[in-house]
Amino acid sequence: MNPIEILTNYYEQDSRAYKILIKHSRQVANKALEIANRVAHLKPDQTFLEQAALLHDIGIFLTNSPELGCFGKNFYVEHGYLGRKVLEKIGLPAHALVCERHVGVGLTEDDIRHKGLPLPARDMVPVSIEEQIICYADKFYSKNGQDTDREKSVDKIIDSLKRYGQDKVARFQAWVKMFEGD
Repeated sequence: MNPIEILTNYYEQDSRAYKILIKHSRQVANKALEIANRVAHLKPDQTFLEQAALLHDIGIFLTNSPELGCFGKNFYVEHGYLGRKVLEKIGLPAHALVCERHVGVGLTEDDIRHKGLPLPARDMVPVSIEEQIICYADKFYSKNGQDTDREKSVDKIIDSLKRYGQDKVARFQAWVKMFEGD
């Protein structure tokens, strides 16, 4: 299975969206593989990890995110579950779950209902070690066109999570401890 080939089925290779997506996805995949090496005792599947990291944002083309070169009809927050649908359709159910579960630090059914998010009301929280690693690695890189070359600091990520609740900060801090040993 070739994730880049899959992406080219949904994105024009010379498009802004494709260039942003590829750069971001490679950054996340590289970070995820670094983490996997540090936590080899947890036995993450590195092949799956790299594939899923490259595909985790496949659903952005379905969102209305002109800054990313995407002109779909959906809200950006929907890109995870929409990516799940795309990957399930082509027979990649485990990769599809990574798409759905990587948004933020994961969304609970409670989050979705109480915030009135335009998402199916179900838990979308990373479960497997690979899902957790990709979700964690994703937080270190932006794809909004600003600071896309620089890895964010843990403190900056924590500051950005505070507005979503202490439970989100706590989840991320638990990952810092698990993946960084801090």
